[in-house]
Amino acid sequence: MFVRSLDWVLLATVVGLVAYGLWAIEGITRYDVEGDRNYFVVRQALFAAIGSIGLLVALVIDPERYRRHARALFATAVGLLLLVIVVGEATRGSRRWIELGSMFRFQPSEFGKVLVVLFLAAFLASRGRRLSQGRTVAAAVGLGFVPVLLVFVQPDFGTAIVYLAVLGATLFFAGVRWAHLGVLAALAVIGGGSLLWGLPSVGVHVLKPYQEDRILSWRNPGHDPSGSSYNVDQSIVAVGSGGVRGKGVEGATQTNLDYLPEHATDFVFASLAEQRGFVGASALLLLYLLLLWRGIRIVSTAPNAFSAIVAGGIVFALLTQIFINVGMTMGIAPVTGIPLPFVSVGGSSMISNLVAVGLLEAIHVRGRLARRH
Repeated sequence: MFVRSLDWVLLATVVGLVAYGLWAIEGITRYDVEGDRNYFVVRQALFAAIGSIGLLVALVIDPERYRRHARALFATAVGLLLLVIVVGEATRGSRRWIELGSMFRFQPSEFGKVLVVLFLAAFLASRGRRLSQGRTVAAAVGLGFVPVLLVFVQPDFGTAIVYLAVLGATLFFAGVRWAHLGVLAALAVIGGGSLLWGLPSVGVHVLKPYQEDRILSWRNPGHDPSGSSYNVDQSIVAVGSGGVRGKGVEGATQTNLDYLPEHATDFVFASLAEQRGFVGASALLLLYLLLLWRGIRIVSTAPNAFSAIVAGGIVFALLTQIFINVGMTMGIAPVTGIPLPFVSVGGSSMISNLVAVGLLEAIHVRGRLARRH
């Protein structure tokens, strides 16, 4: 009964995404490590295997258990985000990772997204009758901003945006009044405008210089071709040069000659488009579309408000990451360093996303079993 209640379409889609990602990484990183053409794909396959175990564990655990221990989960997320600021390894001016040996770097903010979704869902679901009260919404926003600020000061502007998206999604799926959502949206626009333009115009710089340069490059493409605009310019060239069917692994000069930086992580979609063309990139986007559709279906069939909010938060977090990552490779979104789910090289992202899918499946199974009974 349990196995038959699984969303097999969702599972098949995720398996397809992971397999497609490994196939893409094999071609993209083939010449990155001299003498070991499979170095990155083997590591990525290992992370996928660990993430698959996490998916199975999340699947068999009743989501109600997370609800009962929501405060502990939130404390864990906040504690990890504080820990990385204190002891994290500094790379390119950011403290986002904790070294675990020579093989793996643990990024708490990736796992924190799932923990924060669970906490916010529990907080809002337990206050269903008070969601029309402004103080309840304000309390949820205040608690949600704690991890947002901790991620922002790492600094990790892109992941902070994902946390904000999670906060907004959980409020929406919880059923917060449109008037309150409108006020929060207006405050977000005002805050974002002040952060990006208002404060810098009077000499107050909250963002790091390289972050401001990225925003400026997004607003004024090509203003610094050899500096802050270089990555995006090369990415756009890679995407455009792929054509319909791509240039193949051997002919992908932007990737192979390293003109496109971070081609296995931030700009992996651009490398995929160069090698596999419009057809290959479209196949990946269609898989994402199928994943998001199945996730939305789970929101509508969840057995209770808590599960529906969790599913909605997870789906919207994935959507935000996909949109920003793909958008920045084509110049329609600023460069923020967000990985492409199930494709970008990185263990924390792969494992946390597979665990999130396990949560979606757990919610789906409980919803189907509840309806049958």
